[in-house]
Amino acid sequence: MSGCSRTDRRRPGPLRFAECEKWPKAHASGRIGPVRCPPTRRSAAERRRDRIARPGDDHRGAECGARGGGWCRRDTGPGRTGEFMKIGIIGAGNIGGNLTRRLTALGHEVSVANSRGPETLTALAEETGATPVTVARAARGAEIVVVTIPFNKVPDLPAGLFDGAAEGFAVIDTGNYYPRQRDGRIAGVEDDGLTESRWTERHLGHPVIKAFNGTYAQDLLDRHRPAGAADRMALPVAGDDAVAKKTVRALIEELGFDTVDAGGLDESWRQQPDTPVYGLRAGVDAVTEALAEASPTRSEEFRG
Repeated sequence: MSGCSRTDRRRPGPLRFAECEKWPKAHASGRIGPVRCPPTRRSAAERRRDRIARPGDDHRGAECGARGGGWCRRDTGPGRTGEFMKIGIIGAGNIGGNLTRRLTALGHEVSVANSRGPETLTALAEETGATPVTVARAARGAEIVVVTIPFNKVPDLPAGLFDGAAEGFAVIDTGNYYPRQRDGRIAGVEDDGLTESRWTERHLGHPVIKAFNGTYAQDLLDRHRPAGAADRMALPVAGDDAVAKKTVRALIEELGFDTVDAGGLDESWRQQPDTPVYGLRAGVDAVTEALAEASPTRSEEFRG
């Protein structure tokens, strides 16, 4: 965050919550929750960038994300705890932009990239303190890399994308396949029977964890809650790498959401578009039930 110094990677002392008399304005700024620097003003151009989102696609609406500081200070639990991480975000639409807002508000060091170049991310960088970079540099030193771009653009990512990433880094895939609305027919999904994230994983050449693909972007801005809250939402998380999954689940819990282990990547069809859990705003029990009720057969609308 602009103006903040970070002398080490340990969590600082007790966080203070933003005190805002004008709730709607403060809420739109993305600074409700723990803050470590005074909130910055958002220009009219920045406010216009906010769009109503739907679950499933960063550019059409939401592979989930959220604005505002985190409610939950997690000192125990799964995954890495008690320290800041360096996080690279590839894609700066609804999900990428909102995750940038949330994660910087929590104190993580965020680099963000998009296909148009870092010069187009000046406003987001000034708002959040994130570092705008090229796609090729987004993963440098990162302990978590979030890939949140249209599904059909994954093969266009540069070779050596993860060169220079931290040892043992985790990759989060937020993508969804929309053959009729955007992506066209993808043979690996349609003919080879790959789940969406398995197809993405093969193109990236690194294990991925599927998360943030079926939740409205606005919900990560508005619906994060403290651990134990009755209305705390749960998000499904799928992947084969147990250590990476543990890290990602811990990060999601820090963002203010419970998580449900949705199995390995070959089971991640249970959270793809048009399944019961896709777009579901509910807690752990309901999300677990929705995952169990899913069918592997794609509806006609989601076939290429």
